[in-house]
Amino acid sequence: MFIRNCWYVAAWSEELSGEFLTCMIINEPILIYRKSDDSLVALEDRCAHRMSPLSLGRREGDDIRCMYHGLKFSPAGQCVEIPGQEKIPSRLCIKSYPVIEQHSWIWVWLGDPELADPALIPPAHGGANDEWYLTRNHLDYDTNYMLICDNLTDFSHLGYVHTESFGSDEQWAQKAPTITQLDRGIRMSRWLSSVPPIPPLGEAAKHAVVDHWASYDFLVPGILIFYNALYPVGTALQANLEAPTEALGTPLYTHYSIQAVTPKSEATSRYLYSWGPSKSLGTEEESAIMRTILLKAFLEDQVIIEAQHKVMEIDPSRKPIAIAADKGVVMFQRTVERLIKAEQQLIPLVTTD
Repeated sequence: MFIRNCWYVAAWSEELSGEFLTCMIINEPILIYRKSDDSLVALEDRCAHRMSPLSLGRREGDDIRCMYHGLKFSPAGQCVEIPGQEKIPSRLCIKSYPVIEQHSWIWVWLGDPELADPALIPPAHGGANDEWYLTRNHLDYDTNYMLICDNLTDFSHLGYVHTESFGSDEQWAQKAPTITQLDRGIRMSRWLSSVPPIPPLGEAAKHAVVDHWASYDFLVPGILIFYNALYPVGTALQANLEAPTEALGTPLYTHYSIQAVTPKSEATSRYLYSWGPSKSLGTEEESAIMRTILLKAFLEDQVIIEAQHKVMEIDPSRKPIAIAADKGVVMFQRTVERLIKAEQQLIPLVTTD
């Protein structure tokens, strides 16, 4: 099951370069386009007549005409013309979804339109900002999206899956993070002392090991907002293992990432991500190096997560057995379950006499 009352990332804004952008989100085919005033429209990509994809149709002003039998639909999803028929049934309409462009992403709300609050879009820096050099990319997975979310709420795998890409060590498994429950997600933070710098760039490249502060929010439906700061060894103890402040001085290097996991179906997902250094301590050239590192790391993740999914499909009755490192995983899973249950309680029961 999926949360419906939340904002899903459909695509990077730049992906809407042609007339239409199509995507699948929680088993719903969606068509996105810009109106003449540059505002966005998100419609069900399915003609109400014979279910032909409207993305195979043509634009007529801000409307779309289905090129199977010629029905025309407005941006609100209402049929406004049927060739050879004057009367248009009111039920001849398609879904229209709330859609917002923010943080260089296109966000679509799949639930009750009356509850589509823009304030629920997670706060993040987009590609165009004054603080970070961010590069963008995405991967398509053949796996359930919650397995990717599990991966992102348990970084103990870094010292095993990503030794070749990030060069991370086993401290990521040995040092448990502090985890805080949020209303729509979790917050994880930790210091790692005397670890190889990730990435070994800028001033951090002059140090074989550093103290690494890592803190991120992971919010529904699967949005990661990740801040990292690298300091000279000894800084973690100086900070009493608390969040760093300006009193600690300027970090050697800082970097930031935003990532989004969007379920396309029960067994397919899209993973959109960016990563880059601060403009005060890094360079645009270093952001390109980091893009290469990150793609290598995420391809490592993809191999093991898709393999995990295939094994789990063999016998769905076999359930994973949690260990201490799964605390964040379990907390986020329960958050998703709580929000789905709350949605179900909002749906009125249909009774018959």
